[in-house]
Amino acid sequence: MRSSIDLRLVWGLGLVVLGGLLLLQNLDILRGGGILWAVLVGLLGAALLIGLIQDRSRWWLAIPGITLLGLSATIALGDLLPTVASVFGGGLFLASIGLSFVVVYLLRQDFWWAIIPAGTLISLAMVTAVGDRLGGFDSGAILFLGLAVTFLILALLPEGRGRQAWAVFPAAGLGIVALLAGAAFGSAARIFWPAALIALGLVFILRTIRRRPAG
Repeated sequence: MRSSIDLRLVWGLGLVVLGGLLLLQNLDILRGGGILWAVLVGLLGAALLIGLIQDRSRWWLAIPGITLLGLSATIALGDLLPTVASVFGGGLFLASIGLSFVVVYLLRQDFWWAIIPAGTLISLAMVTAVGDRLGGFDSGAILFLGLAVTFLILALLPEGRGRQAWAVFPAAGLGIVALLAGAAFGSAARIFWPAALIALGLVFILRTIRRRPAG
């Protein structure tokens, strides 16, 4: 008979170790323990994902599991490469939470709602990490464009896998807001936004053609 990990035991042991480490740090016995904390948090995340692998019906374990792995990577990055962490650390953590919702959708494709927090968090991660470093691209425009793409994905999902036809409308609205927010993109706007409008128009054309009855 296949054995499984008792998550209560994992959390209990984890809390005991976390409390012990915190006490040692507060007493100045343990110093510079960033990597140790990263390893410990990563192990807790891995334990949760092992529980998920053993029983995929516990889809909710993907959220804390992957989030803890992202937090572990963020802590390690801050300890090893603080300059890089100051730029990409926040984005990395937000992206890990977004990825956890992607995994939730992959496990339960009737949970189409998981794509919305996934897209939102990944968009925020992009804004946090590179929003002000793309040659004048406005971070607000990037956020709204990411949200527009998120709803567009919902509208284009395969039948039976959570397709939401209504999502094309917020996708179009958010795309327009992104266009307005990105009006000051400078030279990049001359190519990027016309191409985005052409792509959106093609989506509408293809959906219309697909709905027409044959013959």
